[in-house]
Amino acid sequence: MITGSYDAIVVGAGIVGAACAATLAGDGHRVLVIDASFAAGGATAAGMGHLVVMDDSPEQLALTAYSSQLWRELAAELSAAAEYERRGTIWIADGDSQLAMLQAKKRVYERAGIACELLDDRALADAEPFLRPGLAGGLLVPSDAVVYQPIATLYLLRLARARGAMLREGCRVDAVIPRGVRLRGGDVLLADVIINAAGAEASALVPALPVIPRKGHLAITDRYPGLCSHQIVELGYLASAHAMTTESVAFNLQPRATGQVLIGSSRELVGWDASPNPRIARLMLARARHFMPALATASVLRMWTGFRPATPDKLPLIGRWGGEATPDLWIAAGHEGLGITMALGTAHLIADLIAGRETAIDAAPYAPSRVGSFPVARAAS
Repeated sequence: MITGSYDAIVVGAGIVGAACAATLAGDGHRVLVIDASFAAGGATAAGMGHLVVMDDSPEQLALTAYSSQLWRELAAELSAAAEYERRGTIWIADGDSQLAMLQAKKRVYERAGIACELLDDRALADAEPFLRPGLAGGLLVPSDAVVYQPIATLYLLRLARARGAMLREGCRVDAVIPRGVRLRGGDVLLADVIINAAGAEASALVPALPVIPRKGHLAITDRYPGLCSHQIVELGYLASAHAMTTESVAFNLQPRATGQVLIGSSRELVGWDASPNPRIARLMLARARHFMPALATASVLRMWTGFRPATPDKLPLIGRWGGEATPDLWIAAGHEGLGITMALGTAHLIADLIAGRETAIDAAPYAPSRVGSFPVARAAS
């Protein structure tokens, strides 16, 4: 039974879906956002709220830089509860052998117009005095920020609803059909545009999508104001994040407005097994203490797991899916650990492509049509 008709249906009320809904509603579309559980859940709730420019590839750099700028423009509208702070990121070199990597990273950022500053060992110690002695230096990217992403997501949904959008929670989409979706229970909703923003579950709706869940652990400490002032990331993080190995850990520390510290991160390919892995958790915490010994006496209040939506080439899928059966299906998924950072940029690309407008950055590298160039990935059972 057909129970509703809209201009656009967004499947997924995480931060990417919320951003898409707000942007499309701003274009005048009648938008419905549907989530199988609740808004701001899933990968959005489980992640770190970093808004960081990343340079693993030129395409990643372009989208993270573009989206970070959009976050800076939005920041003034966010409430204090969203905890948006321009903390900056310091990439740290663990030994002289990594200094050349810092210098190369600086050149890449500068060519892209991203302000950054090399810190020698003394300047690094001044910036973050609780890091262990003997680190060779760091690269400070002062424009990077942090945000409390559940509150930011709810703000985007409120903005979408103020523009006429509707939200349905606890409503599972079982299938995408021509010009619509079929809900569990059999009801059908029609729309001119369907956007799959279902995160790590995106491939449940479109099995050909090479999006798989990549489990991660995070921990949060008690309140220790001043323990760290910037987001701090080891240079080895990129290798950990973007090599699709079975498991890895890397040092990633994020200060929160509450005085607490988020400790990450880990990655595992274990299908949908959400259970904590004590061995991986110990390795992750040990890695953090290797760089910041003061964490050895910090009280960890909570640890949790979540699933990042990963793709084989480490880039999100943004654009029209195409195909005769579902010509009006669009994809906004596969952001791995950068969904918070990339959410606004993704939404603007989607809205511009749907409207036929020129995009602010080249959208071609993120086109879902590229999935034909690599094997379809499958999650472990």
